[in-house]
Amino acid sequence: MGMPDAIAPDDATLHADHALVTAVLAGTPGAFEQVVRSYQGLCWHIVDRMVRHPDDTRELCQETFLRVHQSLHQYRGERPLKAWIAQVAYSVAKRHLERRRIPIADNGPDGQMHAAAERVSDGFDLETHTSTQEDHALLHAAIEALPPLQRTLLTLYHLEEMPIAEIASVTALAEGTIKSHLFRSRRQLRQILHARMGVTA
Repeated sequence: MGMPDAIAPDDATLHADHALVTAVLAGTPGAFEQVVRSYQGLCWHIVDRMVRHPDDTRELCQETFLRVHQSLHQYRGERPLKAWIAQVAYSVAKRHLERRRIPIADNGPDGQMHAAAERVSDGFDLETHTSTQEDHALLHAAIEALPPLQRTLLTLYHLEEMPIAEIASVTALAEGTIKSHLFRSRRQLRQILHARMGVTA
C-alpha cells in the first residue's frame, strides 16, 4: 500500500475542475455526465466501504450525485473537485449509518497511539506480506472486519491516494485523528494476518 505525499493540488487540476463546474452550471450538454463518469468510482468506493450493502450503495450513490448537482454552485474551486464530491459521498453514507444506528468507528485511538501515529505507517508493508491471491483475499477480508470509518480512511488514503489534509476536509476529522485511525487500522490488520497467516507481528 503506497503512501501518498501530502502535496497541494496543482493549479492545472483546480483550473480544470473549475472549468468543468462552470460548464455544468452553464448547462453545457454532457458536462454533468462527465462529472458522474469521472467520480462514480470514487463515490462507490466511499459509500460501499461505509455501508457494505450493494443495494444501499447504489441508492446512496444516486443520492450523492443528486446532491452534487443541486449544490455544485457552492463549489468555490479552492480544493480539488474530487475532495468536494468525496465529502458529499461521505456525508450521505454517514447519515445513512446514523439513521440505522450503526456505529461508524470503535472507541477511538488512545493518546499513546496518537503520538506514535504521526508516522501513519508502522513500517510494516502489508502488500509485501500478502503477495499471493489467497493472501490478498485474506487482507481484504481483514479490512472488511474493521469498522466503517477505518475501512473508509484506508480506502481514501491507500486506494484513492488522498493526502491526509484532503481526507480531513472530506471527513471533518482532525489530521492527527486520521493518522491515529490509520495507524490503529494497520496494527489491527497485522494482528489479524498474524493469526490467519503466521505473519510476524
